Amino acid sequence: MISATELKDYMQRTGTSREDLLTYLRQMMEVRFFEEKVFDLLGRNIIKGASHLYAGEEAVAVGAISVLREDDVITSTHRGHGHCHAHGDSRARTPQAKQEHLNKMMAELCGKQTGYSRGRGGSMHIADVEHGNLGATGIVGGNIPVATGAALSMKMQAEETSERDGSSVVLCFFGDGASNTGAFHESVNMGAAWKLPVVYIVENNLYGMSVPFEKAAAVPDIAARAPAYGIPGEVVDGMDVLAVREAVARAVARARVGEGPTLLECKTYRWYGHSRSDPRKYRTPEEEAAWRARDPINQLRDRMIAAGWLTEEQFAQIEEQAQQAIETSTQFALNSPDPPVEELYRDVYILSPPRREEIEAERSLRERVRSAPNMRQLRYWEALNEALREEMDRDERVFIMGEDVGLYGGAYGVTRGLFEKYGPQRVRDTAISEAAIGGAAVGAAMTGMRPVAEIMYVDFTPLAMDQIANQGAKNRYMFGGRTKVPMVIRTQGGTGRCIAAHHSQSLEALWVHFPGIYVAMPATPYDAKGLLKACIRDDNPIMFIEHKMLYGTRGPVPEEEYLIPLGVADVKRPGKDVTLVTYSRQVLFALQAAEQLAAEGIEAEVIDLRCLKPLDIVTVVESVKKTGRLVVVSEGYRMGGFPGEVIARICEEAFFYLDAPPVRVAAADVPVPMNEVLEDATIPQVPDIVRAVRGVL
Repeated sequence: MISATELKDYMQRTGTSREDLLTYLRQMMEVRFFEEKVFDLLGRNIIKGASHLYAGEEAVAVGAISVLREDDVITSTHRGHGHCHAHGDSRARTPQAKQEHLNKMMAELCGKQTGYSRGRGGSMHIADVEHGNLGATGIVGGNIPVATGAALSMKMQAEETSERDGSSVVLCFFGDGASNTGAFHESVNMGAAWKLPVVYIVENNLYGMSVPFEKAAAVPDIAARAPAYGIPGEVVDGMDVLAVREAVARAVARARVGEGPTLLECKTYRWYGHSRSDPRKYRTPEEEAAWRARDPINQLRDRMIAAGWLTEEQFAQIEEQAQQAIETSTQFALNSPDPPVEELYRDVYILSPPRREEIEAERSLRERVRSAPNMRQLRYWEALNEALREEMDRDERVFIMGEDVGLYGGAYGVTRGLFEKYGPQRVRDTAISEAAIGGAAVGAAMTGMRPVAEIMYVDFTPLAMDQIANQGAKNRYMFGGRTKVPMVIRTQGGTGRCIAAHHSQSLEALWVHFPGIYVAMPATPYDAKGLLKACIRDDNPIMFIEHKMLYGTRGPVPEEEYLIPLGVADVKRPGKDVTLVTYSRQVLFALQAAEQLAAEGIEAEVIDLRCLKPLDIVTVVESVKKTGRLVVVSEGYRMGGFPGEVIARICEEAFFYLDAPPVRVAAADVPVPMNEVLEDATIPQVPDIVRAVRGVL
């Protein structure tokens, strides 16, 4: 702890005023009293669920956030009340606004409609994206890739506008436990490699949950890892608000001028257990007493009194006002309404259903595409490439990132030529870091960009599942509809190249399962271009799954501008005897099967869903009403596959029109083998589809 004389020197050196010190003191006390009240409300079961209290660590949040500008942002953790309050209080300009901020915080923890996230996020998912708090996450380390993506966005936007005052900066808070996750390594490596304006702040409170950090890592200081990434690292006294402030100020200054990230490790201590139910038997009373003797509030109070800038009476007055602010917020929360059940589905997606005239215009266009003999022919990959070019020309916010998307042109050539045209800032090669790619897309999308991120194979998307499914797909809903995540994840799947089980799966059913994300799977060059353009312009996260065996296929593609509305199926071949529903490469197989069946006098109606979500079930229902029979074909695994969803919907909405049980034709429930004969046997082939149709007649 610095002396009164040293405090005066610090203030003169840093330009800190007495009013600044009083603000830090008040903010820390409000965080402390807020957490004490939350502990009480948890014990009385007024606050439900889990809350991870920040008491004891107040100096980190208050000191770090005190150096930020209005255009800077933060990401937070499950133990994030201190970050939320320090940030929200700093943004509020009047006493009334500061109280409203506390009211929203407490209301959110109580699950009320008046909370920051309308009661949907609660303690672990509190956010105020509009004002620069990109939110907390219940997944340990889940916010680190998001923060890295936000920093990428800040860097790109600063370069675009030639910001004279330097880039906006991201503060990324996380605990010592997160430093042992893969997301930590992938993100810090990306941030360092690209010199992103982000400060990684580790709040090392010595325990992940109950396991001491000394048992979780061989090196006692997390900051010692920084040299491995080529960035500065520093251990900071996390119980000293001024020490934190000074260290973060240095790191922020570096980040603003393009020198990249800093890894700051703030050694601190939580007063309570991991959560309220934690008996803390892994800590000794002596250890707790030693840390409580270093209380960050008392340290600042004692220094200010010694320097003559605070009296005991003034401190008591600040304490009383802070207590009253928390009581007011508590009463506000308890008097607030619960979220209406009628709004349960609100803000899962940003809904923009296509207008009837848009649907009709695209229907007319595709009929012209089918009938125009002289329309230009493009390969599937060329159509995708053209879509990317057009959208990048149209909107400077659109950029591409992923493994080998740059000079190499992508594993299957989709991005070839784009690096040369748009440069390394907008066509970004990444490390082999799927979690960082997915999370960076989330963070960039939440801060104003429109990323198109490529995961080379759909088999690799589970490596990014936390970032795409838990952050990207859920953030809008969890944060009360007060953010959007307009990102596209391009990937490809399917069999056909004898590259075995880790590079040949069709995992669309996995991604359809998660609320908050759309899934598109085009079968033709025409559909590929129009759907990709529409996905890039959409405000929702979208998984765009191509098929590796379609890239070389040719088809007619109009030269004029066009979009294909999401959630609109295409009847690729009309028929009256049976409805064949499919998507992606199986559309080609289904059309071949329909040709064979036509020779037998069987007219199959082939429906290409194009989008699995949103799903155009209406087109399928209308067809089944006409044919009375349904066969659904997919290259995904049979167990839990998407055909089961289509069949269930038809049974719910058109059961009495069925003249035979619906049938699904899907991949065998085996890992995809390398051998070509075995590989072909795992997925539906044309004879399998023909046989299934015959079986329902």
